[in-house]
Amino acid sequence: MPWAGTATVIFDMLRPMWQLLQSLQIWAWPAQIFDHPEFWKYASIPVVAGLVGWGTNWAAIELTFKPVEFKGIRPFLGWQGIIPSKAGRMAGIFVDSTMSKLGTLPELFQEMEPDKIADQIVKVMTPRLERYTDEIMFRQDDALWRSTPDLVKQRIYARARDHLPVLVDRLMAEANSDIDNLVDFKEMIVSRLTGDRALLNRLFLESGSAEFKFIVRSGLYFGFLFGLIQLAVWVFYPEPWVLPTFGVLVGYATNWIALNVIFRPLEPTRIGPWTFQGIFLRRQKEVAASWCRLVTTEIVNVRSVIHAMLNGPKQERSRELVRRSIAPLVRETVSPFDLPVEIAVGRDKMEEITEKVGEKSVEVSTEPFDDWHFNQERSQRIESLLRQRMEEMPPEEFQGLLRPCFQEDELKLILVGAFLGLLAGLGQLFFVFGDTLL
Repeated sequence: MPWAGTATVIFDMLRPMWQLLQSLQIWAWPAQIFDHPEFWKYASIPVVAGLVGWGTNWAAIELTFKPVEFKGIRPFLGWQGIIPSKAGRMAGIFVDSTMSKLGTLPELFQEMEPDKIADQIVKVMTPRLERYTDEIMFRQDDALWRSTPDLVKQRIYARARDHLPVLVDRLMAEANSDIDNLVDFKEMIVSRLTGDRALLNRLFLESGSAEFKFIVRSGLYFGFLFGLIQLAVWVFYPEPWVLPTFGVLVGYATNWIALNVIFRPLEPTRIGPWTFQGIFLRRQKEVAASWCRLVTTEIVNVRSVIHAMLNGPKQERSRELVRRSIAPLVRETVSPFDLPVEIAVGRDKMEEITEKVGEKSVEVSTEPFDDWHFNQERSQRIESLLRQRMEEMPPEEFQGLLRPCFQEDELKLILVGAFLGLLAGLGQLFFVFGDTLL
């Protein structure tokens, strides 16, 4: 039969190979390998290399962000996370490399809808006008205000309520048209981040959470692969320099490889059926969503802009704007009673009252923005704008969001990894193979 003949030919072809396997007794190799007195020592080489890669990468991430405050004895005996220790510089890089590309302050303030901000101010301040008016008047002339008939007081309160919306609208319109001269946008962000280094850490940790986990895990994988090469070299060249040298290489190379896998290639690159792109760059939409939410909730929002306006480097100009815009409230409120009031109070007193109203307006200017829901509504508008623009950023600009985190003292971190790898290699040399070398 033709099938029988074919089987015979195949058997004749395989016979020499079978005889070779019998002579080598290859099925006995696993038992021989495991029974070899040096097996576990050799097997430890790639395992230790994997642990070194994992440990050095983990240490690099920890040293980048922790501790937030300096621990130890200054200036040299101690450590502070690289990002927190250079908070001012990192915050400046954050503004220049990312925020400046996503939007200007006038754009963002316009997106907050100044007319809605004016409505919020009026909504919060109107119920408090009577209390504020009484407070100012009692301080200026307690006896006069106590003797003022309630009917007159009620008419003054009512006129103040009527005129407040017009004055606030005028104030916000002027602020909107001149916001760059009222707020130092970069200083606002930098001061916020330098004052809260944990928040600065979060900017990087939340946007790059997946990448940091990958760096730690990849240290184990790449370290193990390097360990297999180290094992092959050690088998043929069991020289004392091999283990510590490979320890340095593992500690150095695993971090370097992980960083390149995160950010390279910038553009999607097709090789055969596979498409490659840096891990961080592939997550652009996901990163934009979480990052923009954090920024608009914690850093760039209505409350922070108003606070910077009244307390930042340009505060005098802003405070003068508030005083100048609100001061007419006094004249508009008492205009029906001009002559009686001036006779009773005096022109100088009227000027003092006007000045006190302006000062009180500055003092309470941030109160309307303690409303969490209002801030959240305005923040969602900015978040939507920033998110859209971040999703459209080209890869070379988008990587600037996370890349500075690694570039700052990157060499120092890699050298620390190499040093830890050296210690691991020396430990393996003396404690595992020490008796072999003697």
